Amino acid sequence: MTIGVAAKTNLSCGFAASTEFSFKPILPRPHIRGFAFNRLSHRFPLLSSAINKSSVFSMIKESDHGSADGAGGLTYKDAGVDIDAGSELVRRIAKMAPGIGGFGGLFPLGDSYLVAGTDGVGTKLKLAFETGIHDTIGIDLVAMSVNDIVTSGAKPLFFLDYYATSRLDVDLAEKVIKGIVDGCQQSDCTLLGGETAEMPDFYSDSEYDLSGFAVGIVRKDSVIDGKNITAGDVIIGLPSSGVHSNGFSLVRRVLARSNLSLRDQLPGEDITLGEALMAPTVIYVKQVLDIISKGGIKGIAHITGGGFTDNIPRVFPDGLGAIIYENSWEVPKVFKWIQEAGKIEDAEMRRTFNMGIGMVLIVTEEAAHRILEDGHHKAYRIGEVVSSEGVSYR
Repeated sequence: MTIGVAAKTNLSCGFAASTEFSFKPILPRPHIRGFAFNRLSHRFPLLSSAINKSSVFSMIKESDHGSADGAGGLTYKDAGVDIDAGSELVRRIAKMAPGIGGFGGLFPLGDSYLVAGTDGVGTKLKLAFETGIHDTIGIDLVAMSVNDIVTSGAKPLFFLDYYATSRLDVDLAEKVIKGIVDGCQQSDCTLLGGETAEMPDFYSDSEYDLSGFAVGIVRKDSVIDGKNITAGDVIIGLPSSGVHSNGFSLVRRVLARSNLSLRDQLPGEDITLGEALMAPTVIYVKQVLDIISKGGIKGIAHITGGGFTDNIPRVFPDGLGAIIYENSWEVPKVFKWIQEAGKIEDAEMRRTFNMGIGMVLIVTEEAAHRILEDGHHKAYRIGEVVSSEGVSYR
């Protein structure tokens, strides 16, 4: 069942066994298809980008870096995320669609590009079911796509969602879709339509699944592609609200091993652990576009699964890497709890979670001073670009 809208304020919904109601604008149809595998996913070809040629095999959102050590420390593999299967799928897809990489797919349209991105919210949905917090999960859904496409400098135009459930609970669905509407408002884009599917016996009772995609636009001469990044450029970090929407397979495994429940107060905070974990993903669109408009931005990385380690190098030309300054920003307490409760190694935390920085900007020294002194946007100077590949910490 398709739900279509022609304006932000006019949302018409209908549900029937095999009926469609949709508004379908006439637009070019880019032949780009995205795949997801247990939150292990490749991205899309980025035209004119300077992505490392070997990076196609590391475009993995949920990373696995070995098994638990003798001290009982947890890893992503222990949480059930299989990097080997994900890597094999990416290799096969790369043979069929060469050039996979980047954060969004660019489709030429006159003197501009349409930029598309698609995603879900992973097993954060499980926490929504357990906490009963459903009114913000839609914000997470929108954020995961619009934050990806804004890394190219694109302004989001519209968003479409897919909501599937075993039995349609209208009140519950309304809460979820309200979050999607809120996310679209935060990113200044239109909820253009979506699909609502009732699939008896496919999902557990009272559970649902979510996915969506966003399309934006950027002028060809304004694309942020990283190709002009050089050693000495500054790395600026924009703070996250917490875990965002990646790493929840590991979070849930930590919860299972700890003595705390989602209703318990987060140590040192006035909110419950469930509330801290369900904090909606920050939508960076307006903030990033404002910063871009003032110049000096060379590359942007959305910090999702893979953390700094896997995501920052995706925007660098060959031969360049990053040094990240430890203790240069405030790490939210929820990450400290996750690490202590799961006895997780520092390297595993850095490659699984955003650790308090949800978006990274690679900028000139002049732009760095402007961003940090502006006062309109909270930001940290967290590192620098160096003439050696990979990400190191000091």
